[in-house]
Amino acid sequence: MRLLVVEDNKDLAAWLGKALRQAQYAIDIAHDGEDAEHMLKVAEYSAMILDLALPKLDGLTLLKRLRQSGSKLPVIILTANASLDGRVAGLDSGADDYLAKPFEIAELEARIRAVVRRGQDRASSEITVGDLLFSGGTRQFFVAGEPLQLTPREYAVLEQLVMKLGTTVSKTALSESVFGFDDEADPSAIEIYIHRLRKKLENSSVQIATLRGLGYLLRHVQ
Repeated sequence: MRLLVVEDNKDLAAWLGKALRQAQYAIDIAHDGEDAEHMLKVAEYSAMILDLALPKLDGLTLLKRLRQSGSKLPVIILTANASLDGRVAGLDSGADDYLAKPFEIAELEARIRAVVRRGQDRASSEITVGDLLFSGGTRQFFVAGEPLQLTPREYAVLEQLVMKLGTTVSKTALSESVFGFDDEADPSAIEIYIHRLRKKLENSSVQIATLRGLGYLLRHVQ
């Protein structure tokens, strides 16, 4: 799952990026509204964490433009302005949630899960494929009732396959879900993660099929 963090305080942005990557998210960071607007046009995100006091283009204007474009991207506002008027302005501009600084990372993670669940119907419940179960609420995988141990990038690949269940997912789409703009992405990396996932799923009743020239498909095998 890929998130966009828009925060002009570079120390706070770096801390957020590190904490959210440890929570198995792919993270891109923008330090001003103009860069964020460009990134929203060229990449697909599951949610945006948005500061309001931004240089070049302020957060509320960015959010209004995003909603005017028809985007339903979940947005959580982060701001030092915890007043009622500030919260109302943010929510009226199209924000899905509002979190005042300072905050605990655990609360931000919970709010991310909540807005993504509301934005994606599949993420609001458990998804089962054979004996593989994905819990949208806890973002955990289980095989035959046992937790499946995955690295963050293995997790990101499998999560994307589960969320696109029934459709073929291209290597490009998987790469975008795993790597942020600042990551060094080896073109063969997705093949490596797919190989590792297949090894971890080899005793289950699910399979990651390769459709040559199209991508990968998660399916139940008898």
